[in-house]
Amino acid sequence: MIKDNQKNFSRLHMLIDSAVIAFSYFCAWAIRFVGPLSATAVRARSFEQYMSLLLIIIPLYLFLYHAFTLYTPLHMQGRRLVLANIVKANSLGVMIVLSILYMIDEGDIARVTLVIFYVINIILGWGIRMMIFRILHNLRKKGLNQKQVILVGYSRAAEQYIDRVLQNPQWGYVIRGILDDNVPAGTMYQSVKVIGRIANLPIILPENRLDEIAITLGLSQYDRLQEIVALCEKSGVHTKFIPDYSNIIPTKPYTEDILGLPVINIRYVPLTNTFNAMIKRAMDIVGSVFGIIVSSPLMLLMCILIRLTSPGPLIYKQERVGLHNKTFRMYKFRSMELQKEAEEKKAWTVKNDPRVTPVGKFMRHTSIDELPQLFNILKGDMSLVGPRPERPFFVEKFREEIPRYMVKHQVRPGLTGWAQVNGYRGDTSIRKRIEYDLYYIENWTVGLDIKILFLTIFKGFVNKNAY
Repeated sequence: MIKDNQKNFSRLHMLIDSAVIAFSYFCAWAIRFVGPLSATAVRARSFEQYMSLLLIIIPLYLFLYHAFTLYTPLHMQGRRLVLANIVKANSLGVMIVLSILYMIDEGDIARVTLVIFYVINIILGWGIRMMIFRILHNLRKKGLNQKQVILVGYSRAAEQYIDRVLQNPQWGYVIRGILDDNVPAGTMYQSVKVIGRIANLPIILPENRLDEIAITLGLSQYDRLQEIVALCEKSGVHTKFIPDYSNIIPTKPYTEDILGLPVINIRYVPLTNTFNAMIKRAMDIVGSVFGIIVSSPLMLLMCILIRLTSPGPLIYKQERVGLHNKTFRMYKFRSMELQKEAEEKKAWTVKNDPRVTPVGKFMRHTSIDELPQLFNILKGDMSLVGPRPERPFFVEKFREEIPRYMVKHQVRPGLTGWAQVNGYRGDTSIRKRIEYDLYYIENWTVGLDIKILFLTIFKGFVNKNAY
């Protein structure tokens, strides 16, 4: 029921966005050709030809809005995050539209119109979402549009759930109490009280007019799970599980049906799906070829500078661990003085490292030294987006020290990644990098890859932690 409501709300939101996009585009056309900017306008295309571009713009923008999580319930996101995602989606959208116009050699659509559309659509898109947010927020303040919840079972999961709900009142959840057999009635956690035993559930349910029951049993009580679920089901109230073992399952568990037997996979890796893997590989081939063509003048310049300033090879090949723990030779522009392989393979680069050449320091700081990895991507050793690969020595070290470290090798390593665009590059926490890598692996979509590539363009190249 709740999932259906969320789907219906998302569909309604997409309809509203479609109308806002069309209206913003019409306003941009009117400002350029009818309003204050019309004096300098040259109308080489008719109104109908301009409006026909909406056949590309609307589905493209709806796809980007979905990719940038703008159809996640508003109360689950911060306002600044929503604004940032609207700006990112619109920025990428207008870049794609401009690229399409360039590729089809359409020079008569006024670029100024698209710039005006970009500004108007961000303002209206943000304004509409904040208006909806404000309406829902006011309804919840008046006691409307709230979900009355009771927790069954006092556990670590119950405490974590209460913490999150109390920290985010805009979600609209009201926790009426906890039922548990092992904790005395009257025990308080935060402002939530244990109000009785689980056996009281049939009495409490009719009296409290609940919207949801959250089963938050500790592991020691799961032998009673079938009995408790049966009680909840009789009430007709929506029931959900918040497992007390959430630290070992993904946030989006992958469930299989084996002849009626449900199986929950500990780790869901979308890229193990053949179709998903083919789509990503196609993106890698197209993207690497495009990247090689566009960056070839810069790579040629770097080759000249390296040759003039330091003796040795232009390209440095280093062994890294990739997909399925297989090693490969990763290419980089050489940024250090020549040294013995045995000396360098077990050493991190440190700040003001004397081995780094002046040109190398610039290349590392701007990530230009990574450009030859476009050829690794074309070969199939790497992907445009994925966890960054590490040297075998450090892989062996981290696999013993960091839980779930080896999971990153279930996908191809990337030129850029979710950890990198969130600031975890160079001399930063390995544990935090793995957290972000695992999130990427479990939540991969084409949209997420596009988002990471977009963020890399804006904030991923210059690295203050690269030495």
